[in-house]
Amino acid sequence: MDEFKDRLSQRALDTTRPALAHQTRGRALSADEMALASALMDVMSSGEHDFARVAAALKDRGVTAPMSGRTDWDLDLLQGELAALNADLDAHYAEHGYGA
Repeated sequence: MDEFKDRLSQRALDTTRPALAHQTRGRALSADEMALASALMDVMSSGEHDFARVAAALKDRGVTAPMSGRTDWDLDLLQGELAALNADLDAHYAEHGYGA
């Protein structure tokens, strides 16, 4: 285990790699994506994890769905938006690599 920690420490000191703001993103998030992420964190940190209820909370807050532009959240819209966002972020990551 110490050998692994030593290797991690050595990598952390490696200055030949550029500093990265977001290692796992192929693109920056839009304002609507950031607003959705913030709302999801807020709703779910209150202990709510039932997606139908999470969707209802997003609707009550008037959060705009980043991909469709809709605000009439329900379970299908939440699942569809998350799947579409994930696919889009994956595509950008595949095209541009990490660190965007």
